Amino acid sequence: MKKKKILIIGGTGFIGYHLAKKCIKSGWNVTSVSAHKPKKIRFIKKVKYIICDISKKKKLYKKINAQYNYVINLGGYVDHSNSIKTFKSHFNGCKNLANYFLDKKIDTFIQMGSSGEYGKLKSPHTELISGSPKSPYARAKLNATNYLSDLYKKKRFPVITLRLYQAYGPRQDINRLIPIVIYNSLKSKNFPCSNGNQKRDFIFIDDLISLIFRCLKKNKKNLFGKILNVGTGKPIKVKKIIQHISRKTKKGKPLYGKIKMRKDEILNIYPNINKTKKLLDWRPKTTLFKGLDKTIKSYEKEINKYTFS
Repeated sequence: MKKKKILIIGGTGFIGYHLAKKCIKSGWNVTSVSAHKPKKIRFIKKVKYIICDISKKKKLYKKINAQYNYVINLGGYVDHSNSIKTFKSHFNGCKNLANYFLDKKIDTFIQMGSSGEYGKLKSPHTELISGSPKSPYARAKLNATNYLSDLYKKKRFPVITLRLYQAYGPRQDINRLIPIVIYNSLKSKNFPCSNGNQKRDFIFIDDLISLIFRCLKKNKKNLFGKILNVGTGKPIKVKKIIQHISRKTKKGKPLYGKIKMRKDEILNIYPNINKTKKLLDWRPKTTLFKGLDKTIKSYEKEINKYTFS
């Protein structure tokens, strides 16, 4: 029996690392495509790493000239300050990938979308409607979703789009809320934060990876062409997360209110995940505080391997 082959775009990132680790454990051949080499903390020996910008079509097509069973697109610039680069990587990059694999007879193409695609629509979000997002990142993601949906309708491209809210867990870069709070707490720092009244939805990385695997392994007749919200469906105030981390580490001091909410910031952002649970026969198993405790422990062991980014 031939080994399954998976191409992970963005395989050096937080989600890509955990997905690649799971795939290797399952005995699959794993190839990663990303703009940069993996950091030491996320390097996996058995993964084939290809360094390439997915928005550069000609170079991309030369580099990925192989057969794959599965393709998952987690790629795109994380720093959204450069609007042109952001749009090109998240939309043009996705388009380049989809067009390349259109006639390659892959089993499944998974696109990682974003909750930002709903714009200012009131939560809980359902997949029946999409908003009019303002940021280049969210617009690129929505354009990518629409492009892939059209490919499914016209050419039955085997795509599943996962609209992700916030994922967290071990070995995430220090550029997201939870790792920033954990890092500063473990370093015994006073750190500025908002008043924490925003409600957000956070899914533990193990639950996200189990959902992705369910998409890859399940009978997909009812999944192709679908958009699925990915979260827990249980929003929580950001302040409660910060308080839990502070209590658990017994270090650091959050300075609430030092960071003002942006005028365009939405107070509550969270999904309705009924469709996802029904179609995938899946539900998240890790409670937020259990996931936070696991994450804190991992950072305690490896804190000196991180740099603030």
